Amino acid sequence: MFSSFVPNQYVPSIYKINLEELKEKGMKSIIVDLDNTLVESNRKAATPLLMEWLERLQELGFQVMIVSNNSKTRVSQFAIPLQIPFIHKARKPLSSCFRRAMSQLDTDVSQTVMVGDQLLTDVLGGNRMGLYTILVVPISKTEGFSTKINRRIERVVFRWMEKRGLLAREGNN
Repeated sequence: MFSSFVPNQYVPSIYKINLEELKEKGMKSIIVDLDNTLVESNRKAATPLLMEWLERLQELGFQVMIVSNNSKTRVSQFAIPLQIPFIHKARKPLSSCFRRAMSQLDTDVSQTVMVGDQLLTDVLGGNRMGLYTILVVPISKTEGFSTKINRRIERVVFRWMEKRGLLAREGNN
């Protein structure tokens, strides 16, 4: 029933993702959520640590695109200074935003990773498309109304996954 919510990996943060391993798996593009994945939902600009991570992605040859359900104002103010392409009001988990992102990145399902902090939007949408999905722990507890509702549903799904041993958190060291 909940198998569409099971990510390929579950890590404490984007900084614990083994980028070299993704390269070895043939991944070339990373679609990433913005709020509570890259930065807190109320942070307007990238942190120095995030800038280093983004530089590392570039060094490894990854293409990156932000795909967010948030507004154009929020996403553009964050992404444009970093020169990262983005899709706002993406309507995740609908497939159209993922197809559009892959088209713009000129990549396909077998070469694309979806990274996000929500099971109901990021992981479900990525899994429905056949993408390699990575769930990260949310950076902050500050969230919008709809995300708070999603989190309640997520707790049920997390319990289901944990009972079946389907959700082992990686990279805790």
